[in-house]
Parts: sequence; C-alpha cells; structure tokens
Amino acid sequence: TCPTNLDAESGPEYLLLTVLHGLLNGECSPDIRLVGCSVLAPRCRGDRAAKPCRSTCEELRRQCSHAFEAIEMAWPYFLDCDRFFASTEEGCYDPLAGLKGEQSFASLSPDEPSTIIQFTYTTNGQMYGLLKRTAAKCSHIAQVYSLGRSTEGRDLLAIEFSRNPGQHELMEPEIKLVGNMHGNEVLGRQLLIYLAQYLCSEYTLGNERVQALVNSTRIHILASMNPDGYELAAAEGPLMNGWTNGRGNAQNIDLNRNFPDLTSVLYRNRRSRHYRTDHIPIPDSFWFGKVAPETYAMMKWIRSIPFVQSASLHGGELVISYPFDFSRHPQEERMFSATPDELAFKHLARTYADSHATMSNNDTDRCGASFYRNGGIINGALWYSFAGGMSDFNYLHTNCMEITVELGCDKYPTEAELYPEWKRNKEALLSFMESVHRGIKGVVRDMDGYGIKGATIAVRGIRKDVTTAEDGDYWRLLNPGTHILTATAKGYSRVSKRVRLPHNMLRAGVVNFVLKKVPLEPDIDDHFFPMADSWERFDPYNQFERYGVVARGEEGLERQEKPWWWNYFSQFSFSPPTWLLRNV
Repeated sequence: TCPTNLDAESGPEYLLLTVLHGLLNGECSPDIRLVGCSVLAPRCRGDRAAKPCRSTCEELRRQCSHAFEAIEMAWPYFLDCDRFFASTEEGCYDPLAGLKGEQSFASLSPDEPSTIIQFTYTTNGQMYGLLKRTAAKCSHIAQVYSLGRSTEGRDLLAIEFSRNPGQHELMEPEIKLVGNMHGNEVLGRQLLIYLAQYLCSEYTLGNERVQALVNSTRIHILASMNPDGYELAAAEGPLMNGWTNGRGNAQNIDLNRNFPDLTSVLYRNRRSRHYRTDHIPIPDSFWFGKVAPETYAMMKWIRSIPFVQSASLHGGELVISYPFDFSRHPQEERMFSATPDELAFKHLARTYADSHATMSNNDTDRCGASFYRNGGIINGALWYSFAGGMSDFNYLHTNCMEITVELGCDKYPTEAELYPEWKRNKEALLSFMESVHRGIKGVVRDMDGYGIKGATIAVRGIRKDVTTAEDGDYWRLLNPGTHILTATAKGYSRVSKRVRLPHNMLRAGVVNFVLKKVPLEPDIDDHFFPMADSWERFDPYNQFERYGVVARGEEGLERQEKPWWWNYFSQFSFSPPTWLLRNV
C-alpha cells in the first residue's frame, strides 16, 4: 500500500489503485499499484522527492496497456512516463526492485525454450489480455484487430497470424477460425485461445511446420463471436450450465439463425439456366428483420477479406457438418442437400475428422457414435435443417467454404478436460489450416499485366464460381482429377485451360490467366442476376448507422457514454476522474 499521504488517499487516483486488481482481473498486480504509489506518495531523499525510473514505467505500460484497452479505460495520467518519471542519470529508483528479486526464484526465464499454456477458462477480460499479449510477443507475425462490438459493447477481437500481418499478399490464401458463436459452447473458444498462443510460441521456437504454415497463410482467429452469451453461461459455470442458457446473444438471438437466408433464394431460382449460384446478394428485406450487432460485424468481416475456407467451432455432438444446412425441400427436416462443391466439402470435413483423436473411429460407445458409419462427418441438412446459418451464407455470398466443427457432447466441460481436448484437437486444427493449400490458385491479369478484380473462375461440372480479389488473385479448392477452368471478366475475352491435379500434390497448383479487352456487349446474366451492383448493396437503409452501428439500445448507449466501471467512482464526493475516459 502507499505510504500515508492524505491528499493521495482522498482522491480518485488512490481509489483506482485500490480497485484495479478487480477491474483488470488480476493482471499487472501488484506492479501497477507499486509504481502508482511511487508517484502519488513519493519517497523522500533529504528534502527532495525521489522519482521512479522511466524505464520501469515504459516496461509497465508495454505489458499492461492492453488490459486497460480491454475495459475501455484510458492510461492513468499519473503514469505518464515522460512527466512523472526520471532517467537513471537523474538518480531514479526502481519501485519494483524488491518484487523482481522475489519473483526471480519463482518464474521461468522468458527466453526458456518451451510453449507454456495455462489450460484454464478465461473471462472476457482475460481473453482480450491474452490475445493482445500474444500479438505483442509475436508482433513480427501477429496483430489483433476488432470486428466491432457485441450488443452489450464487448469487443469482437480477432488475432491474425501471417508473414506480414495486416496485409493481404498476392496468392496467399486467407483462412478463419471462429469460436463461441453460441455463448454456452465454450470449448471452441478455449481451443482457439490456446491455438493463438501455440502458433506464436512455436513459431518463435523454430517449429518448422508452424513456420511454414504462418509464412504461407494468413490465419484469422476469432475466439469469441458471442462474448455476451459467454458471460451468461460463465455465471453458472461448467457444472450448472444448462443446454441453452447463454446460447443466444444479449438480445436472446441465436446467431446461427440470424444470417441472410440465401439458400432459399438459391432454391427458388435454381431452375433458371442463367441464374448464378455464387455471390448471391443480400435481399433488402433482410435488413428489416432483427439483425444482431454480432451478425452485422461478421457479415462485414466475411465480405471484406477474401477468405478461402473457414471452420466454426461448436459443441453438443462430436461430428463435422458441412453445407447446405437448409434442406432443399422446406417440409423435410432431414434431407441430404448437397452444394455444387459436395466433394470438396467432404474432403474438408474428412481432413478435420480423420486428424481428430476419436471423431472418425468405430467405437460405438463414444460421444458422437451415431455418426461412426459416416466417419464422423455429415451433410448439415441431412442431420437437421435450419435457415439463416453462417456456413450457408459464407458459401453463397462469397468464395469461402466453411464447415461446422462439433467438438463434443459436453458444451461446457470442466477445466480438467481442457488439456485432453487440446491434445485431441491440436493436430486436426493444424491439418485443417494446412488443407487450404490444395486445388489451384493464380492471378487473372490484362494484357498490360494488371490484375483484374472481380473476374470469374468457373470449373466445368461445378455450378459455383469464384471471383478474383482486389489484385486479381484467386483460390479454388478442388479435389484431385482433371478440371477445365474458364476465366471471364466483363469487357474481356474468355480463356479456358485444362488442368490435371495429381493425388500426391502437397501445394496448390498455380494457374494464371491473361485476358484481352474486347468490345462490351450486353450479357444475358445481367438480366437474370445483376450481380456486381446488387452484391455491393450492404445495409442499404443505414439501419446500423442510425443506431450507432452496434444497435445497443438505450441501456447500451448509456454504457457507451459511461463504461461499466464508472460506478466505482461516481458514488464518492471527489470530482469524477474523466481522465480515465477514452476519447475525452
């Protein structure tokens, strides 16, 4: 505690140091309290106050600023390293010297070559802190970024791994892993937190497999898509949580029923010869329903990055399901409903299931035993049909192919099960990410060598095209065999190539196209499906702009103005510490 100082003890600064341990979920304690006290109640050297060292302050800020960001609190003014601290030359002292001496016997060196993961559950605040610390530790290959906010204002925080984080590289495939879509299905959330730590640590330690994966792939991990639902489930814990409490978001919306139902649009138009089955636009009617902020954020994310493949981690069974999730006959609850990419989807599902410790084995007494005849995979609509799912939306609105990974029969296992589950799933997660490097990839350019954005790559016999990204690059997941590819773009010639993919290919084959400009003629596709203009329509009536983007409602807006921790300070007689509010 601070030395006696009446001015310090009666103000919000002292109160902040008293409650920070709880606010930050134990992070940075007791370091931040000791450093804060060294400023608010300084040591005396004769008749002068001794200043703490600036280097100590800078190290503290580097390690702890993420914890303040996680609760949307500004860095305290009295921890301004330039203003209240001194250099070694000026005769400073280290307020943490005693603490460091005690810890040196009890902690491992940070340079010790081992991957250390704590297999426990994490609160939302702890999750944010872990992801930000991981990104800071591996800043040369990782960064965190926010997709948006949940209904109650919690961050939808993703972490990215790549050779050049923050940048899309030509022909580098992008993949995403999403957990905790249903708040009470928590195992996937923890596995993705562990995976982020594993990728960072193993890359640094020289693991060649992890280095090859990160250097050739852009990996995006969203550990919790539904942090509000997790709060509800975590309040009950693994032993008390029921089958549904916390499943939905704070508005009680099931997020996996909240996406645009493009599958029905496809079924209504499938008999039209010219109707395209890729990049189906979002019907305007969708925006007049109840769209969750989490759904809105995910849709923007899915549209903004050229994802190739994806996995959404759930719980309640032990099986991989793949699109379509909505039955092609609305009255049939369980009806096989294949996409044009049925064979590629089965290969994706097989990749995860066969690499999992138990998912595809023949033990009829295990969790998921009802799927053992299928090897632990199933078409989603054949299992049970539902509309508005995220996987169908990924497939029909973008190039991305997403599978649903049901991790086990217990949605909220005990902490004792976390390490065994990590061992069961680690190889499957790595193999799934590596599987993005199959099929073909390439660049579509014009005669001058410039990439053509929005060009279409068609595969004969598969009625689902992919389109090129900003720089003209594309990726097409295909199984081994002979395929005829055709590249087209409005105002350009059509070019076809025959490609043979052998069974023993370890990397995607490169197939580039050069298209020649031709006079623009009316395209019959424009009459049936004016894709480009329609696909670009997103939130056409500014529904989310009107409600402050995240549509929080009155209670949420109040929280946006004054964060939840503000109540700690508002009940005292001193002036409220507005210096703790960000953007003030």
